[in-house]
Amino acid sequence: MVAWFDRYLRRHLDGLSQPLWSVPPPAGHPAPLVIYCNHPSWWDAAVVILLAGKLYPGRDHRAPFDAAMLARYKIFERMGAFGVDLETARGGAQFLAAARTILSDPKAVLWITAQGRFQDVRVRPLGLRPGVARLPELAPGALFVPLALEYAFWEERGAEAFAAFGPPMTGADLAALPRAERLARLEGALTDTLDRLGADVMTREPERFRPILAGKKGVGGLYDLWRRIAARLRGRSFDPAHRSPTR
Repeated sequence: MVAWFDRYLRRHLDGLSQPLWSVPPPAGHPAPLVIYCNHPSWWDAAVVILLAGKLYPGRDHRAPFDAAMLARYKIFERMGAFGVDLETARGGAQFLAAARTILSDPKAVLWITAQGRFQDVRVRPLGLRPGVARLPELAPGALFVPLALEYAFWEERGAEAFAAFGPPMTGADLAALPRAERLARLEGALTDTLDRLGADVMTREPERFRPILAGKKGVGGLYDLWRRIAARLRGRSFDPAHRSPTR
């Protein structure tokens, strides 16, 4: 599925990049990882699957998923998603019970769209669900890492996808805080990462980013076929990008 989503993203988006300052937690970290992110788009699941496969191929990846949506998209269950009823206290208990089991494995990575719903990247406050603040109590040895996701149209037909990891926090440090303060710290760390990523995205300067994968350039179809033939007749190489690095 990582390979399938890789091809799918390359075909429909212009690429996936992270800013130069983004440092993902090391794959060999000897404890579970909790990577929590905002939830601006349908594309988030595809981006998370790609990040999981490319950055942490040897780890066990799990993610809570709206139970109603999981019933419609069963394929995600085979990729590590587990159903949670987002609207009831029973769903919260299901999430915590599953998280306790998952985070007992030092090779586990728990990916959480912590807003629990689609929300515009510019909305403040982020409104993280309180369940994410309960996890440090269950896994004080885990590393908690904010992940900012954003999408923007730049020079090409497809949108650019961006992912940025913020500074990690230990579960033990978070567990030492009262729950309300703990949730505020988690939300503040993600907000700071989103704001920093957004500032870079607004510059529209590709040199601020390093690519994770590159998408298909150009318009496609007959128009690009005509451009390719015209370039060949003139003895030039064909670059389908709207604006190549040389011009």
